[in-house]
Amino acid sequence: MTRIRQIGFELAATAALLVTLAGPVLAQNHAPNPYRTVDGVWGQLEQGRTWGSTSAVYMAPDGMNVWVGERCGANQGACMQQQDWDPIMLFSPNGELIRSFGAGMIVWPHGLHVDSEGNVWVADAAGAGDKGHQVHKFSPMGELLMSLGTAGVAGDGEDTFNQPSDMLVAPDGSIFVVDGHGAGNNNRVVKFDSSGDYIMQWGETGKENGEFRDPHALAMDSQGRLFVADRGNSRTQIFDQNGNHLMTWTQFGRPSGLYIDGNDVMYAADSESSNAGSMSNMGFSRGIRIGSVHDGLITAFIPDPQWLLGVRGTTAAEGVTADALGNVYGAEVGPRMLRKHVRVR
Repeated sequence: MTRIRQIGFELAATAALLVTLAGPVLAQNHAPNPYRTVDGVWGQLEQGRTWGSTSAVYMAPDGMNVWVGERCGANQGACMQQQDWDPIMLFSPNGELIRSFGAGMIVWPHGLHVDSEGNVWVADAAGAGDKGHQVHKFSPMGELLMSLGTAGVAGDGEDTFNQPSDMLVAPDGSIFVVDGHGAGNNNRVVKFDSSGDYIMQWGETGKENGEFRDPHALAMDSQGRLFVADRGNSRTQIFDQNGNHLMTWTQFGRPSGLYIDGNDVMYAADSESSNAGSMSNMGFSRGIRIGSVHDGLITAFIPDPQWLLGVRGTTAAEGVTADALGNVYGAEVGPRMLRKHVRVR
């Protein structure tokens, strides 16, 4: 049985490699789109608030309610100006606000992860005074349980981050953080134990296997493989939990956000390909690519309606998640909204 399983992984790796080698020549832009996009902004905020940028979104353990990190009506700096606004919010499948928390605690919510116990982890990817450059763990009701990093201090040590982008909790409780928002920053993955004690790190700035330029998001499949959205290099790198490089995929585009559901289907949010300013990852369209991590093949693609308009910067979803019914949620920075895509076939 072990040998059969190994052969299966070898075949999957070969298929993924063939897709990867095709690169931008066969850019994955034309898979079917079995989704209907809900018109307008999804999610009802408290009276007096309007949606700001968001890249943080993750499903609750029930597979139906969705957690969102919203940047207090604008983008950078707004949550320090609006310190009575809660940036972390839980919504029902109908978009009704269930509860919120985090007012005055988070400078710039960037990545979000919900562990198996329902705890909400938030990456605070900016600093302001004695706040920021941290990863926070909250209970489902908003009680602060743990913070990694030193508040307000940017660094590259065992107890400091410089604009951490995302984090993930493995089944054994190990904590992984991708640190260094921006191509010239720390560019590393840091591993901690379940108590928050430093274990190891890997990565540096570069384009070789195991190197990064703006590691922007994390996901883990059922085999425990760690998927890193290496956005600045327009690729997804796959590692074991000790930092050993396994594969590099380019078929999921220039990923800003990653999510892997319980069926090992990966959702990759590409908000920057064919960027009008840098012309990055030319040949790929912006949007959400969907496919199995077993073979790496793209089976669905939700295109960004703005990608043909020559919009500079980031459009479409940066963060992405999916509910138990297969509906997809995209957290959008440029358009400043949360968008829902309903599975229709």
